Amino acid sequence: MAQRIPAREGDPVDAIETPALVVDLDALEHNLDAMAAAVAASGLRLRPHAKSHKCPDIARLQLARGAVGVCCQKTDEAIAFVDAGVPDVLLTNEVVAPAKLRRLADAARRSRVGLLVDSDAGARAASAAAADAGSVLDAYVEVDVGAGRCGVAPGDAGALARRVASLPGLRYAGLHCYHGAAQHLRTPQARAQAIASARERVLAAKAAVTVAGLDTTVVTGAGTGTWPLERASGVWNELQPGSYVFMDADYGRNALGPGDVAFAQALFVLASVTSTPVPGRAVCDAGLKALAFDSGLPLVHGRDGVAYERASDEHGVLATDAAARPLALGERVWLIPGHCDPTANLYDWIVGLRGDRVAAVWPVAARGALA
Repeated sequence: MAQRIPAREGDPVDAIETPALVVDLDALEHNLDAMAAAVAASGLRLRPHAKSHKCPDIARLQLARGAVGVCCQKTDEAIAFVDAGVPDVLLTNEVVAPAKLRRLADAARRSRVGLLVDSDAGARAASAAAADAGSVLDAYVEVDVGAGRCGVAPGDAGALARRVASLPGLRYAGLHCYHGAAQHLRTPQARAQAIASARERVLAAKAAVTVAGLDTTVVTGAGTGTWPLERASGVWNELQPGSYVFMDADYGRNALGPGDVAFAQALFVLASVTSTPVPGRAVCDAGLKALAFDSGLPLVHGRDGVAYERASDEHGVLATDAAARPLALGERVWLIPGHCDPTANLYDWIVGLRGDRVAAVWPVAARGALA
């Protein structure tokens, strides 16, 4: 069943039913403005990754600040944004299933839609779907620039780009060069070293494409952890940061470098204390089904001495021994998720707060898009 709407515009914070996904709108807008200004000043294109928020209302705020479009990671996620009227959507993933390719090709009749290819077979499958639908898909050749996941070796990028350019229904759109493993390297030096290595791979891929007789007008990639490095590289000309809109506990562990922007923590899971069984322990209503735990336990915001200690399906156990005062039954607890993207995927609604009042309630339209 769909989740109950946790609040209405104008409600006080205390009226929000918990657990709820809550965004501080002032912090969110600060983050949106800071990234838009930083990328615009460099003359590069901003294509934020919408898998972080999965919310067309936030995508519209990004587009209004100059983003050229958004990225998505799943077929149905991309279609949710096309359905919401986003005019340019890039699916930063390979798609080979015929049914999914048909959906993408159909969506490409309504918006500009792109996807990644790293094989001849994948390119041919995308071509067939687009030709059948009478549409055109942007196809980016994905290059493995160090993440060790998808993508061709740099030297093979030219042959695949030439193949893409020869196929009906496909438009060779450029190179996709994202180093996901670099985003959470903790020191600026480690991140700089990883992106310097990635830059050499991108240059080699561009050279291979040139030898194949094609121009590469777009090199797209980068994330919240490294975008200042790609911005300064002279190689990437489109940036794809996503988590900057919200931030999370894991990104908070990254040490900032001289060129980094300090984004505000905007995303919280609001929980309520439901039990105080013994001194030093409280229990809240946000457990494994309310938060993503792949990047560790959530942090407790604004309550020094209170720590989220462990979780079960519906419960979060809080240690309060070090707190100046114990948590009270019914008290609200503001939790900073370890990882914002999969946490947002657990909710149907984002509650936007302005001060102590609900100012917006947005649907997470692309939530649960596994296909």
